[in-house]
Amino acid sequence: GSNVLRMSTGIQIKPKTAVQKSKTSSLPCSPEPALKPQPKPSDKLNPKTIDPFGAHSRPPSAFAAIYAKGGIPCRLVHGSVKHRLQWECLPETVPFDPLLVTLAEGLRETKHPYTFVLKEGFKELLMVEGATEKAIPLLPRLVPVLKAALAHLDDEVFRRGLDALVQLSAVVGPSLNDHLKHLLTNLSRRLMDKKFREKITVALQKLEQYGGKATVAIIKSKIPTYCSISS
Repeated sequence: GSNVLRMSTGIQIKPKTAVQKSKTSSLPCSPEPALKPQPKPSDKLNPKTIDPFGAHSRPPSAFAAIYAKGGIPCRLVHGSVKHRLQWECLPETVPFDPLLVTLAEGLRETKHPYTFVLKEGFKELLMVEGATEKAIPLLPRLVPVLKAALAHLDDEVFRRGLDALVQLSAVVGPSLNDHLKHLLTNLSRRLMDKKFREKITVALQKLEQYGGKATVAIIKSKIPTYCSISS
């Protein structure tokens, strides 16, 4: 077993071959988003940094990995006053499966530019013509990732998840009712927090508005204190 223990202390680091950067890398739809720094060679010698599953460089979500490979067909455009998204093709032509699910998966991201791209991308995709028919079949996959965002400890992630839930509800209407119970537990928990009380109450009212009368009973089953907008 001596072979395993023999490690050279003077690790030779080969100069990295220059990654071919496009001359247009400063343009807003640059294909080279910021990547996570690679682990240093010295990290491999430190047992604390070794992950038995080799997952230490795994991005926090599928979104980060797909974005890094250029798999998200939109990019952040820095404006002087506000940022906007630039789509590589018309959003109407983009398949909802899997992009809408990937954007929802990315709601748990906390890094820029991911946070802007996924939030704006999710919203804009749901605004295209025919979004209702495209989004409804994806609800069984969208709800678990929305639930994860609503359960997140980061306040901003929770807010994005709540906004996304309301946007989705506006598009799919009563179709969301079958899945609503799975999402309400986390909203009920956050209602205890003063800073979220008003935002959650408004969100619940919108869910009722888009989901119809049946929504009230579902909300009250998890949040008995909820006051219906029709009462």
